Amino acid sequence: MSKFLIFLLLVFLTIIGLFAMENKEMVILKVPFGASYEMPKIGLMLLSLSFGAFFVFIVFFIRDTSNLINRFQLQKKQKKEEKIKDYYAKALNAIMRDKVQEAKEALKEILKEEPEHIDALIRLGDLSMKEEDYKTALKYYKKAYELDPKNIVPLFSLESVMEKMNENELALKYIEQIISLEPDSPLAHYKMRTILERLEKWEELITLQKKILKLVPEYKRAEEEKRLVGYTYEYGRVNLESGDIEQAEKIFSSLVKNYPEFVPAYLGMTEVILSKEGVEEAIDFLQKSYDTLKSKLLLIRLEDLLISIGDPKRLIQFYLKAINEKPDDVELKFLLGRLYYRLEMIDDAIETLSSIDPAICSTPKLHCIKGYLYLRRNQIPKAVSEFKELCPESKVSNLSYLCKECHSTFEEWTGRCPVCGTWNSFEVDLRGCEILK
Repeated sequence: MSKFLIFLLLVFLTIIGLFAMENKEMVILKVPFGASYEMPKIGLMLLSLSFGAFFVFIVFFIRDTSNLINRFQLQKKQKKEEKIKDYYAKALNAIMRDKVQEAKEALKEILKEEPEHIDALIRLGDLSMKEEDYKTALKYYKKAYELDPKNIVPLFSLESVMEKMNENELALKYIEQIISLEPDSPLAHYKMRTILERLEKWEELITLQKKILKLVPEYKRAEEEKRLVGYTYEYGRVNLESGDIEQAEKIFSSLVKNYPEFVPAYLGMTEVILSKEGVEEAIDFLQKSYDTLKSKLLLIRLEDLLISIGDPKRLIQFYLKAINEKPDDVELKFLLGRLYYRLEMIDDAIETLSSIDPAICSTPKLHCIKGYLYLRRNQIPKAVSEFKELCPESKVSNLSYLCKECHSTFEEWTGRCPVCGTWNSFEVDLRGCEILK
């Protein structure tokens, strides 16, 4: 290759020599703002050629130097990225093995290499959260957020740590930022709902729940609709308790109209009628509502109202009418027997409760009431018999077991709780024969 270059150089010099022989005229070269020089034409050509070659050399030198620097920086960046990648893999491996300190050290090494590594900051915050060091977690999360305010991951992390620190108002602000960035995020709306429930901000929950209904898929709509009804009821209840009867009436009447099987709305409406119209109107409303819904909850409230005005006779008649319509309804018989018990009508109570077939309904509460009724009649053997039903003699020597984690009870011991899946959580349950009062 070098011989070929020498050959080209000789050819070039030969051509220049031929041009010099044929062009012996002199020319005047005037330098701008300077002197003038007389020189051969060929000399001017060589001078121009030299300046051109020098300029090309400078351009190529700058380009090659720039490429060299870029390659050096790229190699340095690649080495740094590989190093960070190795540290991050080490940190993740340590986290999976629950080696918190080892994971922290690896993540801190990443920050030494790249102080603005958002994932490392979030991971360090998560590890601090795991250790319940909320202030340190907050420091890492805030730094990650400051580096990228539009990244919702640090915002979710900040919201979580604020919840742990019981700073619900601040948690709400972070959730609002997330929703402003991602208006259709179901998770952000769910988290906001949880906080608003904790703060009992029912009016805001109603507005939020309506948005959630638009976000959830069709198969979840029925469940979310029930939540909306519940929040509306709670808002009505709060208005009732604060004395805003008009607003409470508007809410409860709307619920009764649109959700006729939602019993709490009828009970709320009863309290509104009591405040505005009086006891008789409330009693009439409860009677009509029971005829429609057949809810025992309405009967219990009706019972309290009639007893409060000293008119249990009307209540007994109402119970007897209801039982006549549904003679197999043991719950009605139990409630009537309980009413007789409250009114000290011992014989009627015993007769009514004894008419309940134990094979159909045998609850601790039933046996407890019957036992105390027999005691009041000084019928000790019968009372003892009823109390024995609460804890039969055949089970006195048997033990039951309680799971300390989920508080479920079992007749047999196992090494693992079948309900919550916890091992070594069983202990002897000494509450098995406890009487419900």
